[in-house]
Amino acid sequence: MISKKSLDVKIVLNKSYIKAIKNSVGSNLFRNLYAYVDGKKIDMTKDGSLSCSRFVSSILYLFKLCNDVHVTVDGAVKDMELAQWKKIEKPRPGAVLVWEEKETIDQDGDVYPHHRHIGFYIEKNKAISTPFKKGQPILHHWTYGIKNGQPVRKVEQIFWNKKLDK
Repeated sequence: MISKKSLDVKIVLNKSYIKAIKNSVGSNLFRNLYAYVDGKKIDMTKDGSLSCSRFVSSILYLFKLCNDVHVTVDGAVKDMELAQWKKIEKPRPGAVLVWEEKETIDQDGDVYPHHRHIGFYIEKNKAISTPFKKGQPILHHWTYGIKNGQPVRKVEQIFWNKKLDK
């Protein structure tokens, strides 16, 4: 039985945040987000093909590290900057990564010539993101591996929020 005395409870932000990211691997939670566009209901994330921003911004929103949930990398990054996320040089566990643009074709044959990607750095050169063809968060090399001595997909930006230092 809990006493009637008031408890002093403080969330351990960094550890809870990292665990939420890791525990999301394999989840379909971020796969669909429906909206009315010009009066027509559509799945903005195309059954997970475009869910990387939804995944990242949902985790950030859950921990009050951004103001809303987004379906574009640009929208997520703008919100993060408003929420005091700053660019850093080297990744650290919990940092948000933004990968370079790449042409991508979804399962419907739609071409996205300038598709950027966003996810989380975890540790030891590993990241968690929702790749275009998977539709759910997976653990992978933070540059999707090395080919001919070069990253398969270059990380363009790394963001950190000092609230995670506590």
